[in-house]
Amino acid sequence: MEWHFRLGYVVFTLLLFRLIWGLIGGYWSRFASFIYSPQNIIRYLQGNYPKHYTAGHNPLGALSVFALLLTLAAQVATGLFSDDEIAAVGPLAKHVSNATVTQASFYHTEVGKYLLILLTLLHIGAILFYLFKKRENLLMPMINGDKLVQGEDIQPSRDDRRTRLLALMTLLACGFIVYLTVS
Repeated sequence: MEWHFRLGYVVFTLLLFRLIWGLIGGYWSRFASFIYSPQNIIRYLQGNYPKHYTAGHNPLGALSVFALLLTLAAQVATGLFSDDEIAAVGPLAKHVSNATVTQASFYHTEVGKYLLILLTLLHIGAILFYLFKKRENLLMPMINGDKLVQGEDIQPSRDDRRTRLLALMTLLACGFIVYLTVS
């Protein structure tokens, strides 16, 4: 369980970083660049979409990102308030009622983990679909943050030393916030 907690804090840190980076990061990392209306989602499903979808998140990819972020946030939050009634107690469980701890523990162990597994499998399935059916490698851009696209009308992302330093400083600040939260 010690490693479960440590890895949970790592996920908490990365989740907090991604939420902040979605506001201050490069153009294609910002949430504002991939919030789509229901009409845009329908048009995308019909095959009618603008060229910029090839550079950033398309509407289905955006839904996937938001679903994963919300599910991870719920899993992290409930983990912080959970109690397995044997040996492991979340660091914030002492601040809420027993009923809240029970509900958080139930979600964390019986709902959230299965939802995360399902979303992860769907995400991997979509990556494989794009790789083998559409001949588009989405994995490398997810790992290194860079994607080469054709077209002069595509908005470039801000990606230089200053941006990467900002990302590092943001990540370290997120780690510190998590440390203060769980200590």
